[in-house]
Amino acid sequence: MQMRWLILFVLFFARTTMAFQFQSVAALSPTIIDSLTFTLVDIGLLIGLYLGPGVIIATLGGVVATWLGDRRIVLFSLVLMVAGGLIVAYSTSLTWAMIGRVISGAGGVVINVLMTKMVIDWFARHNIATAMAIFISSWPLGIALALLILPSLAEVGGLKLAWAGVSAATITALVLFSLAYRSPEGASSGGRKISLTSLPWVPLSYVAALWALYNAAFGMIIGFGTLILIERGFSAAGASSAISFNILAGTIAIPLGGWMADRTGRRDTVILASLITGVVLYPALLYVPISYIPVVLVVGGLVVGFGPGPIVSMPSLILPQHARAFGTGVFYSIYYAMMMIAPPMAGAISDHFGNVNVAFTMASVMMAAAIVAFIGFRRTATLPVDER
Repeated sequence: MQMRWLILFVLFFARTTMAFQFQSVAALSPTIIDSLTFTLVDIGLLIGLYLGPGVIIATLGGVVATWLGDRRIVLFSLVLMVAGGLIVAYSTSLTWAMIGRVISGAGGVVINVLMTKMVIDWFARHNIATAMAIFISSWPLGIALALLILPSLAEVGGLKLAWAGVSAATITALVLFSLAYRSPEGASSGGRKISLTSLPWVPLSYVAALWALYNAAFGMIIGFGTLILIERGFSAAGASSAISFNILAGTIAIPLGGWMADRTGRRDTVILASLITGVVLYPALLYVPISYIPVVLVVGGLVVGFGPGPIVSMPSLILPQHARAFGTGVFYSIYYAMMMIAPPMAGAISDHFGNVNVAFTMASVMMAAAIVAFIGFRRTATLPVDER
């Protein structure tokens, strides 16, 4: 029992480090622009390159891990994160910075895939929604820590000290994982052949679409929420604060949602409550009186935030043990592909209509589509009796 939670802490720390490294360019963008004369376009490119190759690398990582074993590939991926981070830290040109981001991002994408599979290995049928919710909450924590810590380090010691902080975090994650992680009894240790027919393709596609649509909808409030609230009469600072309260509420709610799903056994109820609230929340923000918007954002963020743990634990219900690495890779490839398409599409539609409020309407539609994907999963998945 204690070993499972120790393993979860190690995986949680490593994924927090991945988010910390991902957000480092955005957090340090003013200093990078001043020091290296990069443009905003360059910064945007470096940000996108970290997760951009995920569509291909996620499945590839799962395939290689099926052959060679999870632990070995995760260790190699953590080394890639360290190496890529060092290349970025010492680069003086955009080309080398891009190379470093691709290398570190490739490692980050693979650990995201395989560590998700590792959580499933350790917690399948044992508080899986709770464990997955805790694991997922590492992402917003890492982003928040980057925004909090890295600019302060840059003020004290410039880019060199800030990049040293990123490198120290990734090296610590590598050391912790190498010392502490071991596979649970019965887990696949590599040497298996890939069988395309062993995957439940239809329900896996549905749950990947569900996760992508949920995140894309949530991305609308992060990307466009401040602009929309300013149009509704908020000051810039007030709008930013209100959106941050929504994100904070959602972050707090993630482990609570996983705990509730495991404690009550009502996984479906928690997921549907989260999605239905999302359908209602975004249009409501366009019409409720301004004085009620902060309350709506906090309450809505809490309920919508209950969903991630139970949602991401759903692949564990359908993936056979020998196909978990490959199946989780496919899950994330579909997710990354949809995440590349959905936000730009929402932005383009908003531009077409000349109204940023359309982004929130799109978010509501995405949440409704996520409900359809959930129903599709439940109708096509073959689940154990106790999970029906």
